[in-house]
Amino acid sequence: MAAKRLILRGRVQGVGFRAWLVAQAELLGLDGWVRNRPDGAVETLISGETDAVEELARLCRRGPPLADVLSIVEELDEPPDGPGFRALP
Repeated sequence: MAAKRLILRGRVQGVGFRAWLVAQAELLGLDGWVRNRPDGAVETLISGETDAVEELARLCRRGPPLADVLSIVEELDEPPDGPGFRALP
């Protein structure tokens, strides 16, 4: 099991990034959350099998079709409190 927090910068808000990330995380069987930050970034906590966490982190480098991800900061973190993956306000 692994857990990572990612902060994605670039054109990542207003392009369906959160909904896309929820769908990708559910396909991979991951737990966690995603939210827009006031500074224009998207932040996510992903947790689950190591290979699936790494795959979602890799997918985030491209993001949904309208996104333009310029940078990602990754750090190890603690798993979320509960199961499932959701978009936070």
